[in-house]
Order: sequence, then C-alpha cells, then structure tokens
Amino acid sequence: MSKNALKSYSYFLSISVLCLLLVSCANVGKQSLVMQTENTMALDVDDTQDSIKLKATHVIPSKNQYNALKDEFIAFVHFGPNTFSRMEWGSGMEDPAIFNLQNLDTDQWCKVMKDAGMKKVIITAKHHDGFVLWQSRYTKHGVMSSPYKNGEGDVLKELSESCKKYDIKLGVYLSPADLFQIENADGLYGNLSEYTKRTIPREIEGRPFENKTTFEFEVDDYNEYFLNQLFELLTEYGPMHEVWFDGAHPKRKGNQQYKYRDWKKLITELAPNAVVFGKEGTRWCGNEAGATRDTEWNVVPYEEDPRTMNLFADITDEDVGSLEKLAAGNFLHYQPAETNTSIREGWFYRDDTDQKVRTTDDVFDIYERSVGGNSVFLLNIPPNREGKFSGQDVQVLKETGQRIRETYGVNLLEGAEGPKELLDNDQETNLVLQGEQPIVEIMLPKATKINRFLVQENVNISGERIAKHSLDAWVDDEWKEVATATNIGYKRILRFPEVTTTKLRLRILESRYIPVLQNVSAHYFESRPPQLQFTRNSKGEVSIVPKMSDFGWNPNGENAGANLNKGMQIFYTTDGQEPSAESSLFTEPFLFGEGELKAIAIKNEEKGSVARINFGISKMSWKLVSTSSTQEKHDANLLFDENLKTYWQSQMKGENQFVILDLGKKIDIKSFAYTPPTSTADGMIQKGTIFSSDDGENWTKQDTFTFGNLINDPTQRMHKFKQNFSTRFVKLQADEIAGDGNSTAIAELDFYMH
Repeated sequence: MSKNALKSYSYFLSISVLCLLLVSCANVGKQSLVMQTENTMALDVDDTQDSIKLKATHVIPSKNQYNALKDEFIAFVHFGPNTFSRMEWGSGMEDPAIFNLQNLDTDQWCKVMKDAGMKKVIITAKHHDGFVLWQSRYTKHGVMSSPYKNGEGDVLKELSESCKKYDIKLGVYLSPADLFQIENADGLYGNLSEYTKRTIPREIEGRPFENKTTFEFEVDDYNEYFLNQLFELLTEYGPMHEVWFDGAHPKRKGNQQYKYRDWKKLITELAPNAVVFGKEGTRWCGNEAGATRDTEWNVVPYEEDPRTMNLFADITDEDVGSLEKLAAGNFLHYQPAETNTSIREGWFYRDDTDQKVRTTDDVFDIYERSVGGNSVFLLNIPPNREGKFSGQDVQVLKETGQRIRETYGVNLLEGAEGPKELLDNDQETNLVLQGEQPIVEIMLPKATKINRFLVQENVNISGERIAKHSLDAWVDDEWKEVATATNIGYKRILRFPEVTTTKLRLRILESRYIPVLQNVSAHYFESRPPQLQFTRNSKGEVSIVPKMSDFGWNPNGENAGANLNKGMQIFYTTDGQEPSAESSLFTEPFLFGEGELKAIAIKNEEKGSVARINFGISKMSWKLVSTSSTQEKHDANLLFDENLKTYWQSQMKGENQFVILDLGKKIDIKSFAYTPPTSTADGMIQKGTIFSSDDGENWTKQDTFTFGNLINDPTQRMHKFKQNFSTRFVKLQADEIAGDGNSTAIAELDFYMH
C-alpha cells in the first residue's frame, strides 16, 4: 500500500471509530481510545496537525507520575551547613563542625506538614556543598564529622522514622554537583579518572548492606561515588517516592560528566515507586517564585526520546505544550510540572528578623494556582538552627492547611443531581462527553453560596484533552458565566466572585479529542480580610492597599478582593508593635522615613494576616554623583526612585563597575539592601564592596558582601556591615556578576540606620 493510500486509510479508520464513539452511550474512558496509550510517543514525518493532536491525547502519565500528581502539595526541606553559615550556597570547604546541631525534631516537621495537608517531603540529603546528612560509608564530609550526637547522628534516619509515624512519603535531593569533591585535594569530581567496570555498591569493611542487590557499571570515580550513595539512600532509608535532581553547577572541574542512565537503572530497581524530578519523570515549572502558567499542558515535546536521554534542559518557556510546540518535536512525553518556591526568602533558614516569610494568603493562593493548574506544589520549609520549623512558618502552614480543609474538605455538590460518574467521588468512574461542545448540568439540592469549582479529566486512562471550558451559574433566572479557563488535565480549580445558585453548567468549548471527565466538585472559600501591600513613592509617601490577585478570572476588571471586603479597615503601626483595631487607621498616604511598618486589615472584627515591611532611610534628598557607565533608558537615578520595575544598568562589564551616591547628609549606617531587577538576569551583583567618604573624594573601604542564587531567586538581599559607620557619600563597587554577566544592574538600593 502506498504512503498516501495508507494515510487515507488511517484517516478513514479514525473517523469511523470516532463516529462509533459519538453514538455510543457507554461511559467508560477506555472506549474513547482509538490507539494504544503510551507515556512517550514518537511523531512521524508524515504526521499532520490532526494526527499529532490525536496522538497527544493518548499520551498518559506513568504510575509514578500519576501518584506524584495525586500527592498535590509536598514539602521541600533545605537543611545543612548553610543553615548555620547563613549562606544560600556553600563553598564545599566548610568545616563539618559548623553544622552545630544540638537538637532535632523531625516529628515536629512531619506534624506541621500533615497539618498543612502535605503528602510528601523531599530533603536535601546532599546539597551542592557535598555535606551529607546521613551516615554514609563513602565520605567523612557530613553529619558523621559534626557535633550532632558526637558524630553518631543521622538526620535522614530520624526523618524517615517520622515520615512513617505521620504517614508522609519520603524523597531525597542528592545534588549531582559537589563542591567538596571539587575543592578537596583528593576529591573525586572531575579528577579525570578512567571509566572502568565497577560493582555498586562498593563493599566497606564492617558496614555490610542488608540488601544484597549489586550492579555492574562502567563509570569513573565520581559516578561510582554518586551511585554508591544512591544505593545507601534507596536501600536503608526508604521506601523512597521521589529522587530530586537539579541542574545547578556552582563550579565545574575536569569536564565531569554524569551517567544518568546508570543512575536511573539503579533507581528503577531499588525504588520502583520513585518519580525522578529533573529528568523524564517530573519537570521544573521554570521559576522559583511560585509563578504558574495559565495553561500548563503536561504533554510536552522532545527532540530526542526522553527514555534514552542523559541530559535534560530546563523547560522554561511560557508555552510548553501547544499544538504548535508539539508539532516542532519528534517525541511527545507526559511530564508533570512541579511548581516550587520557598516559604522564606531563600532556600535555607537565616534568621527570624530580616528573612521574610510568605503570608498565608500567598501560600494558599499558590496552592490554588498550582494544584488547581495541573501541577504539583512543592513548598520549601527550611528548619532553623534549633532543628525545628520556625514559629512563623508553622503558623502560616497551619493556617494554610486549615483553609484547604475548610474549603476543599466540603463538597457542596453532595446530594446534587447530575451525571453520577462525576458526583460519586470514585476515581474509577468517568464520563465520556459527546457532541461538538458538550455541556454538563448539575442541579444543587438547595440555593448554595459557591466561589470555587473543581474539575478533573481522566488523565490516567484518557490523557489530557480539554483545551478550553467555562462555568455558568443560574442566577436571577438566567445563566451567568462566572469563570472560564483553558486546559484542565489532572485538576483545574476555577475561582470566581461568590454566587448563590441552584444550578451549574460546565461547558467544554474546545477539545483535542473526545473529552473524558473524572470528577467535579463545588466549594466555598470563606472570605477573609485580604493580604496587604505597601508602596512608598519618590516623595516618601506610603500607601497601604489590598494586594491584587494575579489570577485572571475577573472578566469585568474589578478588584474582587476589594469587592468582597467592603467595610474593611486597615490599621498600622510604626513602632514594631503588632497592629490591632486600636492602632492608627489608614485613610490616606502618609510620610514615612526609615523603619518597620506593620499593617492589618479588619472586617467584621475578623483580622487578616499581618503585613510588614522594613523601609530604608528616606531617599528624597539623595543625589547621584557618578557611575562607571550607564545604558540608555537605565539611568542610575532609577536605583533610588522607589520603583522596583525600573533599574540602573551599566554598559558592558569592565573593571570596577560602580555607582556613587550623595545621601544628602552624614548618617550612621548599619546595613544595606540590594534589590536586583526581575526583568533581566544580566547584571545581578554576586560579590561587591562598599566604600564610604565624607567628601566624595577620599574613600574608606568598609565591607565586602556576597549574595548567592540571584538568577533563580531575584529578590532583595540584606547585608549587615561588620561595623557601623558614619558617612555622607557611599560607593558600591561590583566585583563579580552572577552568571558571568556583562554589566551591573540595580533595581533599588536601601540603607538602614537601625
């Protein structure tokens, strides 16, 4: 049969099967399939847009990927020497004694996670510094050389036991990068050793393994070291449900290569239930801020077959799974996204004073956008130097869990009339929808207030299909569209202003193939006084307003937070005290200089979460003296204009890139803050020097500073000077730019007297 004849026959067969399905009354998801489902599917050179669309709907998650999706809300724990050095990235040469852990309470960790509604925790068993948190046979650079329990402590073992106690799944982050193995004279990373056949695990006298499985790999010294440690983690601390890899490389040496295919073979054998992050299992969402895509397809294109790839690039584009993107690839692969961010500024704990903590509003909002946007929410909670989660973090997580239970623990469609396959809360049943734009109608047992609607496709059997949908509510004897969105996938949460209704109508507007739904539910989120935000203009005037939601469900341009909180009042303090109804009432912008502001919204005697900000000294009298250079449209005056969206940027990098400011008068300075721009990754100051002068000509070096992880986490960084000093003129010199950038950039500088 010729190729054209074969294509015509295939097309006729597909149309015939489609017609049979449309006239069928069966509601079994498998009957909506016209080809074999696969986790990865190859595209052919003669595939058309229609055939690519059809194939994409038959790409489904693996068992481990589907279980990862069902975990929904999981925890990250960054813990190690950086906790005690207050650094984001260590050097690898820290003395293990810096890990001066006296107490550890992993039971508290797991209880807090359980209260928050989390189902899994991933711990940094080894971060980039190479320090290990378990009693490894293959290194002394770790907890075994620390003061904790006189070197007998094992953080991972204690966490594993707590996870079993609280029914929390366990996963491990094992950094492929290893600065200790790079910097150590006898280090294995990049030592140019030969690739030879080696047995994993390597036997260590006096430390036999209970698991007698062995592997043969042709590897070099570092890959053998890495595989030996993987073997320890997966056989002595499990069961493991996730192995987490990233692509961070603080420093390279010797053209070291990673043999991930060997790692995968070991993981598949020893941890069959573990999904692998950063490879073909699950993927990074593309940012560390908790930002989500409006459309998150989990069927994504690859140039090569991901089942045989060794290296995986980050997928960071806004569009990752449109038909145009799929058509540009050679393979279609199901790969869920993890939306990761930290509850604190940075991944490791630094302090409870200068390191800000996300509000409950913020965490709950990310939860709804990520879990309700076809991804997994991975929230980092860094333990403090007491070996516990800090009080602020605990309170936020407790409140978040309470909101999740109060909102999504009650299904307002109980007793409703409609398709039983969607209302029976049974993941094994599903509804095959028919027609060009199918509609699902549900009659509620009584008039009910709702502002959330949850809908799920049967991705485990029928893949991702729906490309656009809308929800209508019966209000004032007519249908009113209350929400619209694009794809659904594993789960979509629609958020909309509160309505009271007796009927709901879900309309499928666009679909890649026959839609198959698995579940729907309706919910109500109890309105609370909103999260607040502060702004200070160039005149020094401060405003306090409700924070606008960035979820685009509001079709009429109104601020839903403000509409739902009419009658709300905002109270604030300037003396560090917690605000209350007895504090100053905010009515209009007011002048404010250096110091901490706290504010709270109160409605009907209910208090919202406390918002806080630490403003530096007023910039009204600041003047620019000089800079090393400047780019057009990025003048240096923009670094003190109180607008984080503007920034100074120098020209191409040269020696001694700097800026000199006149503060207007001589002041005592205790610390400063550097805010990098967020619209460009070029120019973020990783290392620098601060100079002072009374006349702007004779300079005294006051201190150097180092900021890490700026490109992935472009947020404000604070630096306390070793000694306070008094000055009128300040010079900031950039000594090293993150990512070997070509220029220097500053969105805002702040100086503090207190």
